[in-house]
Amino acid sequence: MKWRWGWWLGLLVLSFTWIQPALALTEPQRLVVEVWHIVNRAYVEPTFNGHNWQTVRQTALQSPPETMVQAETVIQEMLGQLDDPFTRVLPQSQYRNLQTTTAGELTGVGLQIVLDTEQQVPLVVAPISGSPAAQAGIQSRDRILAIDGASTLGMDMDTAASRMRGLPGTRVVLTLQRGERRWPVTIERQRVVLPSVVWEVRPGAIGYIQLSQFSAGSAAEMAEAIQALEAQGVGGYVLDLRNNPGGLFQAGLEIAQEWLNQGTVVYTVNRDGLETDFTAGGKALTDKPLVVLVNHGTASASEILAGALQDNHRATLVGETTFGKGLIQSVFKLSNGDGLAVSVARYETPAHHNIHRRGIVPDQEVPTPPETTGNDPQYQAAVAGLTKSLVATGS
Repeated sequence: MKWRWGWWLGLLVLSFTWIQPALALTEPQRLVVEVWHIVNRAYVEPTFNGHNWQTVRQTALQSPPETMVQAETVIQEMLGQLDDPFTRVLPQSQYRNLQTTTAGELTGVGLQIVLDTEQQVPLVVAPISGSPAAQAGIQSRDRILAIDGASTLGMDMDTAASRMRGLPGTRVVLTLQRGERRWPVTIERQRVVLPSVVWEVRPGAIGYIQLSQFSAGSAAEMAEAIQALEAQGVGGYVLDLRNNPGGLFQAGLEIAQEWLNQGTVVYTVNRDGLETDFTAGGKALTDKPLVVLVNHGTASASEILAGALQDNHRATLVGETTFGKGLIQSVFKLSNGDGLAVSVARYETPAHHNIHRRGIVPDQEVPTPPETTGNDPQYQAAVAGLTKSLVATGS
């Protein structure tokens, strides 16, 4: 299956405001040049994926846009040549929604989606745990064929995401496809609070922690969970990163440092090929055995965490190959109030694995079972592995 990357909770860093270009141009022309300049200076791929970026600018201004609507069309065509949907304009409403989401809350159905290039329709990465979409039984890799009766064929992901958002209490009808089955489902939109971490003590004195996304408060929530479980005397941990779509880069670093005493967490590589390493240099909150659960919905910042724990031999990974999203975006505020997300770097695991579009292969592969079985063989395999570690260490 070939995927083309689309809207979701990606891997983000700080936002910036760009200074407007020269005032000799009209407002629509200034917006086009402003976007061009940001991409010219920040984009991760110095060859602009095989395009002469100077020529792209000249082409964009050959017939200067006279209205802001025309400018938006020119910008979309210009950015489309990069073949990188992560680099895109975020209209003001979507820009605000992105800021809200990374703060830990959103309103809508609670889905992360990408574009399936085979069928040119949205493909579900994962439903957010506890969201209306999850309650409706939507699963990773379901395709969304229509939203409120409107075909999604060829629809861009920002538009699809926007149509699924809405006021709490309103409803949206999604037409889904899973294998050969097609069916409609009506979902009531809700305010989806995104508690990053839930935890409990499970049989066998196992501390179970589920991390659903990386928001501003995730590291503090994770620390609270580990400390609470340590106080209850657990012997080891299962960290569940399944269907975790990612989030804030900084949160991923901080959580990795809570599990690692030392070692590289991740490398970032910029457009000039220069590496920056982020390391753990403090004291982990626990050194007890750890197994991490991953699947096809484990993406972005959660792949950074999984890769750091695997490559540093801190944890065993169980489940399925992860999603494979290895680009980092910065979000710039444009002069018209919109946002511009630009891929500014890629990341590699501590063992220098570039996982973009490849994913991380778990140490023990266990497929996700059909929903109807009611079993969780991935968790059972994690417990079996953890039990062996506890016996080996005499815990």
